[in-house]
Amino acid sequence: MPSSTPPRGIEASNALAQAIVDTVREPLIVLDANLRVIFASRSFYRDFQVEPQDTIGKRLSELGDGQWDLPSFDVFLERAKSEQGVVEDYEVEREFPGIGYRVMLLNVGKLVDEHSAGSVLIAIEDVTERRAIERERDELLRQKELLLEEMQHRVSNSLQIIASILLMKARAVSSEETRSHLHDAHKRVLAVAAVQKHLHASVGGEPIQLESYLIQLCASLGGAMIPEGEDAIVVTVHVSGGRATSSVAVSLGLIITELVINALKHAFPVQKPGNVIHVAYDADDPNWALSVTDNGVGKAHLSLVDEKGGLGASIVSALASQLDARVTTKSGDDGTCVSIIHGESLNAA
Repeated sequence: MPSSTPPRGIEASNALAQAIVDTVREPLIVLDANLRVIFASRSFYRDFQVEPQDTIGKRLSELGDGQWDLPSFDVFLERAKSEQGVVEDYEVEREFPGIGYRVMLLNVGKLVDEHSAGSVLIAIEDVTERRAIERERDELLRQKELLLEEMQHRVSNSLQIIASILLMKARAVSSEETRSHLHDAHKRVLAVAAVQKHLHASVGGEPIQLESYLIQLCASLGGAMIPEGEDAIVVTVHVSGGRATSSVAVSLGLIITELVINALKHAFPVQKPGNVIHVAYDADDPNWALSVTDNGVGKAHLSLVDEKGGLGASIVSALASQLDARVTTKSGDDGTCVSIIHGESLNAA
């Protein structure tokens, strides 16, 4: 009769395999071709609080109180033992005896050895804490989005209230100069509200597509600041590519607002058909140029960037400096062009 004692080569192979398995910190088990446990690491016994007599020789589905009874996973195991395939990051969520709720990732590989045909190795990674941290992070992000939404809503409402108060004050005062200053302040608050509204539609910290942003912004500026009529001034926009962070987009939006306000105040003393303010943005990364051009009276009014200019001049100069850009002005009988240029010279007109 053939001896039931395993050959010495197999014993040595098994001993070596057991020694290797025991040195690995992650729980490991080895299943034979019938998907019965033939090896388990010390870390498996320790982490799952089980004994060898309750593990060796049993099918995976028989371990514990049936927590490993996973029909869909058995399909992967059958495939892994017969093919050169692997199973990666198969997630299991269960209540385990003695250790409670755990989230495990199972990774399976086929063992290629003359003494272990059809056997598979299962590495078990406990990701319970990682999943808890991920859930906590997701919840914090959700709360952050809610707080940001609420803050933006409150800012928008506050700006609208301020704009309304300024307009009421402008109607109540008798001084034309004071009324003019209040109207200017009213327009600037509306412009900031328009910038805030369009940036609110952007996602988190992702770069903003400047084309849609500037087109919408200029449409809002025109709607808020230009009276309707046959002789209404037209604001046109051309944007050639470009993305920017929200902080850069805010600065560009405020610069455009100041330049458009200046053109509306000074470039067209007489409104007539054909009056146009053209906003252009051209980018050739990392260089870009922003320009606001009108076809108004040109040199007949002071340049916005003149040292004796008013609040608008200071705002534009300060914002351009923050963007590491320079301001240039061209003015003639056919109108005025103010350009904000970053980097190498671009055709901003």
